[in-house]
Amino acid sequence: MKALVLAESAEGKIKKTSLEAIAYAHALGGTVTAIALGTVSKDELAGLGKFGAEKVLHASDPRLDHPVIGAYASVLEQAFAQENCDCLVLATSSIGVPAAAKVAVKTGAGFVCNVVDLPDTSSGFKLRKSIYTGKAFSTVDLSSPKKVIAIRKNAVTLKETGGVAAVQDFKPALKETDFNTNILSTEKATGEVLLPEANIVVSGGRGMKGPEHWGILEELARSLHAATGCSKPVSDMGWRPHHEHVGQTGVKVAPQLYIAIGISGAIQHLAGVNSSKCIVVINKDAEAPFFKAADYGIVGDAFDVVPKLTAAIKAAK
Repeated sequence: MKALVLAESAEGKIKKTSLEAIAYAHALGGTVTAIALGTVSKDELAGLGKFGAEKVLHASDPRLDHPVIGAYASVLEQAFAQENCDCLVLATSSIGVPAAAKVAVKTGAGFVCNVVDLPDTSSGFKLRKSIYTGKAFSTVDLSSPKKVIAIRKNAVTLKETGGVAAVQDFKPALKETDFNTNILSTEKATGEVLLPEANIVVSGGRGMKGPEHWGILEELARSLHAATGCSKPVSDMGWRPHHEHVGQTGVKVAPQLYIAIGISGAIQHLAGVNSSKCIVVINKDAEAPFFKAADYGIVGDAFDVVPKLTAAIKAAK
């Protein structure tokens, strides 16, 4: 199977979710070609070989620095055809999914998103995907010759399997109609570790009693090299920026470790975190619903527990 993989980037760096997509495509057993759009260094692209890409196409048109879905879809469609690929693999993301859907329609490919496992090829090409915000799974049989697969974060364990990829310039034929969306402004998330890419997330709720108390959460996050998040009421009250809102209507995360502090565990919040590998809950209310979803729980006052936890982590390092 010949696979094409969209390598999304941010500030010149390939996103971890796209490295996972490359590793997934490599595990399919065929050849892997990655494609990067916009401004990315040759060294960064050559490094994709470590995760299984044999070749990287680079569409360096500066107009592609902005993720206009129509333009991205056009580039992917042309690369898909040029490389005569059987499969397009990418991350389930705000860029990947709509672009993938357009490519699937134009090429007649079958499309599945939120994929969590490698395909079962014992009888067809069956993919397991997450549904109902991670509460259940379904199996989809892709019978079409061409396939588009969007994988969920942490569906693949990253490990280095190769060396240096060959980087080639790719100059797609782009029309003005491909750029029929005008991006007027971009508000970027801030922080040492960005929430969608984080392996560890430290999140706080109304139990923190006010924005002036967030320092102990930030200190814990720094000790773990984690991103910070919050519940919806916290962002609605302006205690924390909206890009930190984790939940069904906010950012959906799937880190290796999610630490919820002073969050009761409303169903809307759980919908955004239930794909986490491990959930730790700290709350002084022993009846908080979040404990039912937790792998580990600490019943205690966050203002006592969190500083001690941070001190223990620093001492262990």
